[in-house]
Order: sequence, then structure tokens, then C-alpha cells
Amino acid sequence: MTFRVTVVGAGIVGLSAAWALWRDGHQVTVYEQKALPNSLGSSVDQHRLIRYPYGSELGYTCMVTDAYQAWEKLWTDINKKLYAPTGTLVLAKTGESWANDSADTLGQLGLSVQWLDADQLQHTFPLLVADDVESAFYLDSGGVLLADQIITAMVQHLNSRGVTFHTQVQVREIVPDLARIVLSNGIVVDADTLVVAAGPWVTRLLPDLSQRVTPSRQVVVYLEPPPDTIAQWIAAPMILDIDPDSGFYLVPPVLGTELKIGDHRFTLTGDPDCEREADEAEARTIFEQCKQRLKEFDRYRLQRSCTCFYTVAPQERFIVECLGNSWLMTGFSGHGFKFGPLLGLALAEAVAGRRTADELSQWAAGHAI
Repeated sequence: MTFRVTVVGAGIVGLSAAWALWRDGHQVTVYEQKALPNSLGSSVDQHRLIRYPYGSELGYTCMVTDAYQAWEKLWTDINKKLYAPTGTLVLAKTGESWANDSADTLGQLGLSVQWLDADQLQHTFPLLVADDVESAFYLDSGGVLLADQIITAMVQHLNSRGVTFHTQVQVREIVPDLARIVLSNGIVVDADTLVVAAGPWVTRLLPDLSQRVTPSRQVVVYLEPPPDTIAQWIAAPMILDIDPDSGFYLVPPVLGTELKIGDHRFTLTGDPDCEREADEAEARTIFEQCKQRLKEFDRYRLQRSCTCFYTVAPQERFIVECLGNSWLMTGFSGHGFKFGPLLGLALAEAVAGRRTADELSQWAAGHAI
């Protein structure tokens, strides 16, 4: 059966839903409040990461393999692969840490890691300072998704295949039971199925959700490494130092992108329409986190900074729920990009009746193995 589908939001989740539903033969229309790609959207930046380490979360760790397979389907459809494999380096500073939980979870799935002590770490990755690192592990898997290029390619692909896009159009109201949206100019648009993937703006359409998800303003910085280290950095893995007292991650400058540093900890503050420029003090704070980790730190230069918004749910559980004739997709807490195509394909299965709404919700929340 073919449905008329309206999708609100053209970030990775909304576009993935549109892509998967189009693949199933549905008539899809996408509404986006800004131009595409939306520079304020959570999905639009040079890169996003996909990796297996996920702490003690067995469900989400299992989903990574399926996510890679979903990305392969997307690469085939858009006829390009916008991904750079890097490997993953996870640092551990305490005996009871996110790193150890990740390694234990990976072991349950038969995925072994290569443990390194501080001396081995320093020898293998000489760009780093390992003085306060108790141990570390490395995996060959993991890499960088070229986020803004992916968004652009998906829009071009879907547009060429008959998906309709309405950009710079504000949705004022949604009526989930009727799969209806009301635009800011009062025009009413009805469909058979509505998908709400509005990122940090979702609580303006569904105010009750403010009890369940929180916009979180995050600052990232881009560094200029010393010229004699650039080749080493291009070949470096992503680096995750996600103990509770740090939250540091590093993205290598692959395929013409820049070296990026971010703080994984949530601010749980901010308005997605305001304070979109990071001030100097904020950028400097993130930059200084690198001081204890990068050898010859004084040779690195802070190039620029920017902000993005996560939509954070309790325990970072994804929310994919049926609301009448509508589907809500939110609460991805900074992890949604890596799972975008997989989430879209799973939603299309539910729309087609190939899995129940409850099964989809439990799976998206990381509860189904």
C-alpha cells in the first residue's frame, strides 16, 4: 500500500526516514524551516563519528553492525561513499570507566580490542601525551561520516527521485492523530502518515515533550596542527576519552576536513535559535582540554569554533514512537547521525506493518538485542 507521507525536519533522521519511505514506494514530502542544508541543524557539520564502543549499552553496540549495513545501502543509492575509516582509540584513566565497560560489552559480542598500556600508547601514538592514562584500547573499526556532504547528497538524490522539498517553511502546529501540519501562513497539509524529526525544535511542536527531551548547546573547536604533524593526524584514529570527568573526543582531519575537538558532556541548556556563536571563553575552554593530551600543545592553534544542538533524553535512550497516524523521532542525544539510515529503514518497516510500533520503540531505546 502506498501512503502520502509528510516529514518535518531535514536533518539526518528526517532525510533517512524520507529515503527509506521513498524506497518503499511512498509519496514523500519534506518540510524544512531553513534552507538546505540547514546550517543550524544538528546534522550539519564537517563530520560525525560511527564507532562500536558504547559503554555498557549492549543494545546500541549491537546496532552499530546494522548501521554500517544501512549506510552501505545508502551509498549504493546515492552512488558515492562519504565515509573515511579511521579506527577507534579509547582512553581509560580509572579502573572503573566507560572504556572498560565498552571493552566488556564488545567482548560479549565477540569483538576483541587491542589493549595498550601507557608506554605502548605513547609509542604507537606519539602525537599524544599519555602521562595520566592508565590504559587504552584500539579497534580497527570506526570512522568519520562526512556529515554536511551526506546531507547535501541525500537531498539531491531524493529530489531527483521525486521526493518534494519545501524549504524555509515554518511548521506552526501538528495534529498527530490526523497526520496534519499547519504552516505559519495558516495552510493546512494533510497526509496519511506524518514523521516528526524536528531536532531541538521538536518541543515547540509538541510542548509536552519538554518533560522528556532537553535541547543541549554544544561547542566544538577546530585546530590547526603543527605542519610537520599533519600527515600523522590524517592517518590517526578518532580518539575517545569519555570518562565522567572529561568527555573529550577528537576527530582526525580526513579527506580535507579539519582537526576537531569536542566535549561529550551535555550542557542541557540553550535555545536552538539563540546563542549560535561560541564566544572566545567557551572556545578556549574546549581548546584547553587538549593541553594534557596533545604533545607540544603550544604549537597548535585554535582556528575557529561553532555550536550545535543535541536533543537529550534520559539515559540517552532514542525515542521513536507512534502517535496516532504520526511517528515521533527524537532524543538522539548526539548519537543519531551514525544510526540515521538504520532508523529510517526501521521506521519504514513499521509503517509497512513489518514490525509493531512497540517493537520499534523498544529497539530504538536500546532494549532489544
